[in-house]
Amino acid sequence: MTVFFTHPEFFKHEMGPHHPESAERLWAIQDHLTRKGLLALLDTREAEPASDASIQRVHSAQHLENLSALAPSDRPYRAIDADTAMNSHTLRAAYLACGAAIEAVDLVLTGQARNAFCAVRPPGHHAEREQAMGFCFINNIAAAAAHALEIHGLNRVAIIDFDVHHGNGTETIFANDDRVLMVSTFERSIYPYSGEAPLGRNMLNIPLDAYTNGAPMRDAVQRQWIPALQKFKPELILISAGFDAHREDDMSHLLWSDQDYVWLSQQIVSLAQATCKGRIVSSLEGGYAVHALARSVGHHLDALLCA
Repeated sequence: MTVFFTHPEFFKHEMGPHHPESAERLWAIQDHLTRKGLLALLDTREAEPASDASIQRVHSAQHLENLSALAPSDRPYRAIDADTAMNSHTLRAAYLACGAAIEAVDLVLTGQARNAFCAVRPPGHHAEREQAMGFCFINNIAAAAAHALEIHGLNRVAIIDFDVHHGNGTETIFANDDRVLMVSTFERSIYPYSGEAPLGRNMLNIPLDAYTNGAPMRDAVQRQWIPALQKFKPELILISAGFDAHREDDMSHLLWSDQDYVWLSQQIVSLAQATCKGRIVSSLEGGYAVHALARSVGHHLDALLCA
């Protein structure tokens, strides 16, 4: 069984007119999954909000206090940085997005689900311990990893991040924590302008050159990711699933195709079956060309459903 997490509150979070990280992304995903008959195959559930205690495994109490203080009550939006803003629904949506990833971990590790996909907003992988940034407020995947380690007692959790932007927040939170292996690909020299020099021995960062297709990614996965993950022997695989390396997405300069996401998702599923009983929790990060995003998520879910 593949669980699909969503919540109506995800559609209410907005960061201003014409912002690329919009509710249209989730509408496109749900419409595509419905038309393709995939939604009927999923166990669809509404997320519950994460607790402060679960979030504070990866963020400080001060960070949550700051977010609460910034939540606007007197204006439509409040800017966090040049790209990131909150409206009156943002904070609850962020708690729910984090809660979805944590609940998905509970379901997968207790055998109630084979795997899970969290169709959430806002995304999370840029959020650092003390800083919201890059459309992100709470680091959903980092909190899910910490929950698996601290509550379920796992010893080894792998995080796979294939968003086109480096998952700087996740890296800063887990750098040199030997319980976590993070492997990632991202486009070189774009936001957040980090990742080329790994911060810890447990970080396998692979920057890719602009205007390259999926071939360098496939080579990196086969020659570097898979051997490292096989050696690590994860008990759970978490995915920061960004689909903005697609050739139709103008947030980057990589030229991946639908078939690259098919191949990558199948590789991760096969790896999970060989190393951790197929246990995967995947959470949406980027992807802003909504039709390409919807198709790519559909391919990703096809692989999870066939696991």
